[in-house]
Amino acid sequence: MGTTWEWVAGDEALAPLWAAVHDRLCAGTDPAAIASVRVTGLPPAGVAALRAWLDDAGRLRRGTSAVVVDARGARVPVRALRQVLRLEPQDLVALVEQAVGRPVIDRARQRMSDTALRQDVWQYAATQLPAYPRLVARMRAAGIGVDEGTGVRRLIDALAAVATRLPADPPVSLPKLAHDTADDPHFFDLDTPAGSRLVTLVAELTGQTEPTRPDRIRALLEQTGVVPDRLTATVLLHHVQAIGDGPVDRRLRDAVAPVALHLFDLTRTPPRLEPTQALTVVENPSVLEAALARGHTAPLACTSGQLRAVDHALLQLAVDQGVALQYAGDMDGPGLGIAHTVARLYGARLVAMDLATLHDAGAHPSAVPLGPLPAEDIDLQLAHELRDVGRVVFQEHDAVLDRLLPPTST
Repeated sequence: MGTTWEWVAGDEALAPLWAAVHDRLCAGTDPAAIASVRVTGLPPAGVAALRAWLDDAGRLRRGTSAVVVDARGARVPVRALRQVLRLEPQDLVALVEQAVGRPVIDRARQRMSDTALRQDVWQYAATQLPAYPRLVARMRAAGIGVDEGTGVRRLIDALAAVATRLPADPPVSLPKLAHDTADDPHFFDLDTPAGSRLVTLVAELTGQTEPTRPDRIRALLEQTGVVPDRLTATVLLHHVQAIGDGPVDRRLRDAVAPVALHLFDLTRTPPRLEPTQALTVVENPSVLEAALARGHTAPLACTSGQLRAVDHALLQLAVDQGVALQYAGDMDGPGLGIAHTVARLYGARLVAMDLATLHDAGAHPSAVPLGPLPAEDIDLQLAHELRDVGRVVFQEHDAVLDRLLPPTST
């Protein structure tokens, strides 16, 4: 098709016709086999142009037209139109691609190609990971999106390389393992799909149920010599009483400011906590700042929001050593969700997250809208009144701080 027909492709009155033909071509119909199409939305100007091309003198004498319009739209004889416009079948393809602005893609053939690609990928996975049928099934259930086949093969290759190295002796860090098997130290980060697949592989290798808690995931990996990063995330402890002789115990006893402990500290050289103390765990570091300003001396710990492995390690250590736990967080959806997780898993008593605190916070405790609340594990009256207030009660509010850091404890 030459530039002679560009004006045909650019005629807005004929756009619905070319869109209908484009759909037929994408459905897999050979352009030479399209005899006619049903077109909806064809304007009168388009109908008039087509009739001017297609209705010869004989049709005009009989009072009939090649373009029949009824309630369902216009029936356009495409084969006859090609002959009038002197378009070869492939010229028709070029014309509609120009008119619609999208290439003609045979969707049926594409579906067959995609199906074959998936079959090839899963056969490849079964071949590369023959000892891990559960892992392959999990990956297959997740599926492959458009243009994701190469990425899935890369993941399969990386997992297969990992499988040959486990158990690792001497132990290897997770970033180092990822670097050596996938050329990317962050490839198996535990908050990514690839990291989740690695956990599935290790669980299947060791014959264990796949864990979901971050601390248990890390414990599972360490059984095979894979050491997740233990030196970045920290938990803050303030005036926590330790009675052991280890390095962390001494740090806690000597500190005049909050102490940041890594997962390494809590798992390799854990402190021995005084069991008679009650440890209040809070969500936000600002509470510890307020404790310093007020001279508060009761034991406090801060998890800094969503629970990570280091936080679970501290909470479990406290439970194992007989330390009573209290927990306080922001009164919003995420804060209440974290609080009830701590209460459920570790038996913590929730403080400063009740109706009395809400009432003391007043009718406008903050400028931040409340958002959705957890569907479970929340007092119905508290949820009702929180929704009425419609604002988050943050731990920085004096109504919360006065409960967490009462003057009598100074």
